Amino acid sequence: MKAKRFNGFTLIELLVVMAIVAMLAALVGPTLFDKLGGSKQKAAGAQLSMIASALDSYRLDVGKYPRKLEDLNDDPRTSPAWSGPYLKKGIPKDPWGNSYQYRQPGKESRIGYDLYSYGADGQEGGEGEDKDVVNW
Repeated sequence: MKAKRFNGFTLIELLVVMAIVAMLAALVGPTLFDKLGGSKQKAAGAQLSMIASALDSYRLDVGKYPRKLEDLNDDPRTSPAWSGPYLKKGIPKDPWGNSYQYRQPGKESRIGYDLYSYGADGQEGGEGEDKDVVNW
């Protein structure tokens, strides 16, 4: 008797496996993407803290907060006490690729400046991943 050779999977077997994988992706996908959005919010908060530390160092050296974030790395040549650059890798973008917003003097924060990201939608306000990440 000849041994039967196995040449591969049948079309039905492949379709069943693909259906199972699709169902698992449909169940796990939304949860995974929700976690990813939350991690971007946390990353933005961590970057805000890093920028806030640089702003505080600038203030300790120069005596006031900078007018704009770019002043953290650009020597103003008007203050001999400037000892930057204060952000070694430059001013980062938020996790959604947008610029952080900086306002000095601040309207919301009690520390002298407002520092924030508009979130995933790039617009003021929002909920969930679109929620603004702020320093106040």
